[in-house]
Parts: sequence; C-alpha cells; structure tokens
Amino acid sequence: MAVEYLKKAAKTAASGEQDVRATVESVLAEIEAGGDDKAREFALKFDKWDGDIIVDPDTVKAGSEEVSQTLKDDIRFAHDNVRKFAEAQKATIQDCDFEVIPGLLAGQKQIPVSAAGCYVPGGRYSHIASAIMTVTTAKVAGVDHITACSPPRPGVGINPAILYTLDLCGADAVLNLGGVQGIAAMAFGLFGLPKADILVGPGNQFVAEAKRLLYGRVGIDMFAGPTESMVIADATADPHIVAWDLVGQAEHGYNSPVWLISIDRALAEKVAKIIPELIETLPPTNRDNAVAAWRDYGEIMVVDSREEAVRLSDEYASEHLQIQCDDLDWWLASLRNYGSLFLGEETTVAFGDKVSGPNHVLPTKGAAKYSGGLSVGKYMKTVTWQRMTREANRDIAQSCARISRLEGMEGHARSADVRLEKYFPGISFDLAATE
Repeated sequence: MAVEYLKKAAKTAASGEQDVRATVESVLAEIEAGGDDKAREFALKFDKWDGDIIVDPDTVKAGSEEVSQTLKDDIRFAHDNVRKFAEAQKATIQDCDFEVIPGLLAGQKQIPVSAAGCYVPGGRYSHIASAIMTVTTAKVAGVDHITACSPPRPGVGINPAILYTLDLCGADAVLNLGGVQGIAAMAFGLFGLPKADILVGPGNQFVAEAKRLLYGRVGIDMFAGPTESMVIADATADPHIVAWDLVGQAEHGYNSPVWLISIDRALAEKVAKIIPELIETLPPTNRDNAVAAWRDYGEIMVVDSREEAVRLSDEYASEHLQIQCDDLDWWLASLRNYGSLFLGEETTVAFGDKVSGPNHVLPTKGAAKYSGGLSVGKYMKTVTWQRMTREANRDIAQSCARISRLEGMEGHARSADVRLEKYFPGISFDLAATE
C-alpha cells in the first residue's frame, strides 16, 4: 500500500541535538562541582534571577492571593480530574503473593520512591497544567518529598498561578530555577533538599538533555523531545477542526512536529489549505512558533485504507494521537503505539494537555513503541520478596546446586548444599552438574 505525502517535513526531532548535548554536559559538570553557588550563578546568567532560590511560604501565599477565583476554580477542577485518574491508576497496581510450590511463598510490593523532582516550564508559557500533572501524580503515588522548580521571571519570580497550583497539589519545596540548573539542583540535592530519586516533567531541549544525561544516576519519566501530535482522519472528519487541532499543537514551539494521516484526499487538501490561514490568526509569539513548526516539521500523508493508517501511525508512535474517523472502537482495538489516544471529534489534545485527567507528560521521538506516559507507576518500584519452608528446600536447593555447577558457579551451588546438609541430615542428594 502506498503513502502519498502532500507535505513532507524538512527536519526531524533529532535536528540540532548534538549542539545542545555539549552545552548541557558542561553546565551539569560545573553545578555538580560548584554546588549551590554555581547553581545561583547560572540562575543569574540564564534566568536573570538573583533573589532567593527556595520560595518561602509567604511568597506562595502572596502569589496565591493574586490568582483570580475563576482561575483557582479551573485549576482545582483540573487537579481533581488528574487526582481521580491517578487514584484509579494506583488501584490497579497491587501487592500480591502466592505459593509457587508447596512451602515457597513469593510476592511483590509496590513502593513509592522517596523523593521526586518535578520540572514545570515557565518560559514562553506558564505551564500550570504541568504542575498539576507531575506533582499531583507523585502525591497520589505516596512520594515522601516532592521538589518542584520553575523558571522565575526577572525581578518577579515564578508565576503566581504556578505557585498556587504547586501548593494546592502538594509540593514540599519550590525552587526559583529553570533550565539545566533547576534539573541539576533537584538531582544533586542542592539547597538542603533531598536528592531526587526521579526527575519528571516536560521542558525544552536543554531540560530534556539534562534528564537524559542524568538517567542512571536518577530515574526519569522518559527520554523526551519536542511535543508532537498526529491526527488520523477520514471523509467524515471536519477539516476546520482537524486543522485547528494541528495548529493548536504547532504553537508549542518552532520544533513541534504535527502530522495528518488522511484516508480521504479531498479532506487532506482542504486541511493543507486551511492551516496557513489559521496560523496567521494567532498572537505573534504563537504564530511564529506555529509557522516554523508547520514549515519544517509538519506533514500530510494520504493513505488508501484504515489498515495502512494504523501501520503508518504505529511506525511514527506519536506522543498524541487523535482519531477523527468512523468506528472508534475499531481504532482503539487496532492501534498499538501512542502516548495518549483521543477518540472522536469531541475530544482533543488540548483537553488532555490541561484538564481532562490522563497525564500529559508523554513519550516522544518514537518512545511510545516501548513506553507509556507519566503515571502513578512511574513513581513506584515493583519489588519482589520470597520466604520458604525447610521442606521446600528439598527441591529448590537440589535444582539450584545442579544449575549453578553447570554454569561454573560453585559458590552458588554450595550455598544450596549447606542447607540440604542442615535440613536433611544423613540424606544423599545428587548435586553434580549434568549436561
């Protein structure tokens, strides 16, 4: 089956990554060596911030008083939806135990990490929703200490609505730090705070690269790139709505891919015509982002069947995937690779980004082929345990000893032998390795 490109992207999400990597490596190394003072130095350099790094409770209270009651109500509405969805997720993550063989009891426990670091973007846009998504989910998971950081505005500090949101959602500490210096402060446990066991949250390419470089020393939610969105549409779709859903996501940034897979050529041609017109109606910064994103990263593909649309979509493994087609149940059953799925015209990525409940911190750059988005489970470890009767050792220890000797691991074998000698004195067991 052929795929026809009405528009092909000139760039990919990996464009320019190497330049970012060198810069981030240098900043992380300097902050790790220089500690609090070096983090303050970078806060002044990059954020133009020379005030307190840890936001004190009075500042949080003062900021909250600046937030209108209507906005507070909207934030609480979104928080309630995200919290309820996270609680439903947690209910599916269960401890368990069972008897493997008579006398051998094994199980698993779900244990939250001790400390989390949540990054909340605050540059071009103040991401209230990211504060809700990251901190609320960590709180529901049972994380002991949650540090959040967000870029302060010069001479002002963190946006009051973000401060209100972080306080509402349960952040234990808030840092006036953005970018690499914010990620480093949480990872290295600067300013008297616990070292984060996991770093989460969206950010620009510098934030994403800092998390990637620190992965292994700490956990991260995922390897993240620029936000990306795909719409699959058929002849029943409304081209105006399809176009706005793509434009709405292109405004995220100059390097945010947006893709359309259409099963109807006429629809694809209408959307291609409408998109530039809609972009021109946006405010200046949003318009500039969307123009660049659509020019360099936008694609329109026409396919001849829904099966081909599924194959192509699964190959892209988009962060956000909207379906504006007939037979939504078929699409839900057929699609495999996506960060979050939006079924039908009535829902849109914007709803998921802001208020509807499922988390908006999602895999990009094809990572949806092997990973889901941020969830309660990302903040938790599944650990296993076992206990055993002496009688159960009769079978377990014999097999262990023979397998260990076959592998050449005599010490392992003897840790089994010694138990058989103690628990079953006078009994001879065949413990030699056999091919």
